[in-house]
Amino acid sequence: MRYSHLYTLAFGFAVVVCLSGCNLLHRDAKQGAVAQLGNYYLYQADLNAVTRHAATPEDSARYAEQFIRRWATDILQYQEGKNHSTPELEALVEDYRRSLYVAEYEQHLVDKRMPKTVSDAEADTFYVHHPERFILQENILQGALLVIPNDAPAQAELCKRLNDLTDEENLEYIEKYAYQYASGYELFTNQWRTGNQILMRMPTNDWQKTLAAGKQYAEQDTASVYLLQVTDCRLAGEAMPVDYARQSIEKMILAERRVSFLQKQRLQLYEDAVRFGKLKITNNQTTH
Repeated sequence: MRYSHLYTLAFGFAVVVCLSGCNLLHRDAKQGAVAQLGNYYLYQADLNAVTRHAATPEDSARYAEQFIRRWATDILQYQEGKNHSTPELEALVEDYRRSLYVAEYEQHLVDKRMPKTVSDAEADTFYVHHPERFILQENILQGALLVIPNDAPAQAELCKRLNDLTDEENLEYIEKYAYQYASGYELFTNQWRTGNQILMRMPTNDWQKTLAAGKQYAEQDTASVYLLQVTDCRLAGEAMPVDYARQSIEKMILAERRVSFLQKQRLQLYEDAVRFGKLKITNNQTTH
């Protein structure tokens, strides 16, 4: 049977996990290679990456056949492409090769040597010096949100307690009430939420039209009452609070630090090459 034969063959072939014939390692055939195309080899140990998810022997054989065909075709096309290459193409290949090496080397330097910590003082200074970068594109707010059934008891008392979320007794009351009656509850007095994040849990967007700190909004649908207490807010077009902008500030500082760090590394590399005689510049320059 064709598939039985291929199934037997499947466990005699191997493949690099990346599935790219052009990038297969040129290993010694004595180490267990079972198939060869020029200087490229397939190895049994890697074939499991292709066939291990096969449900049946027939599937395993089919996966192996498909991969072997693709593997061999990739190599043959690569070799034919090299045979028809031009000096211009080889120059492009070399430029690309250099850019890959340089990118990998620079990333290694950044990972190993560049400081990644951004202090609060550094973040605050950056924020003050670049206010134009930190303008809100939408409303943000802090506070609390409860969703309770229409017939939940003591709603007036709950609304009263929500008006002061700095009082520990109020917070304890609200927590107990929410545990007993609420289908949804979030206290975010120390974290910012965007208007859209809250809107996903409210019936309408009417509250955003008059958004203000210290204000309580109540909305209702056929099943629930939605109570939103705003303790603080910033509107679109205003400056971001520094704590809200902190993550963006850190990313910007690290991006600028990376540019400066790599510029210094390039300069140091060049100066070392000159200092230790690796780079020699002659004075025999033709003047035009």
